[in-house]
Amino acid sequence: MTNAAETFSKNGGFAFRVVAGEAVLAPIRGGVSELGSIFTLNEVGAEIWRLIDGARSSDEIALAVCEQFEVSPEQATRDVRSFLKRLLDRGLVTAVTNKERAPGLP
Repeated sequence: MTNAAETFSKNGGFAFRVVAGEAVLAPIRGGVSELGSIFTLNEVGAEIWRLIDGARSSDEIALAVCEQFEVSPEQATRDVRSFLKRLLDRGLVTAVTNKERAPGLP
């Protein structure tokens, strides 16, 4: 799992689209061999993806999820950290160091 202060940025090699009501992450480059790299996201997963900006921490994302969906802060934190870990493991996001964070952010 990720830690509370960790931030992430999206891998620019994937495009996010909503197709027929389904949120999809698909590789931008590649051919048929990349079809195994297409990911579908539920509503919460899609919102987490939208919130990943290289500035918000995992806990800030969890707070936003908690405010938007009917879920406890504890559950939102567990779910967001677990989801971010899966995205990280699959190369869809990268961890951002303090040097890479947007100016003016801690």
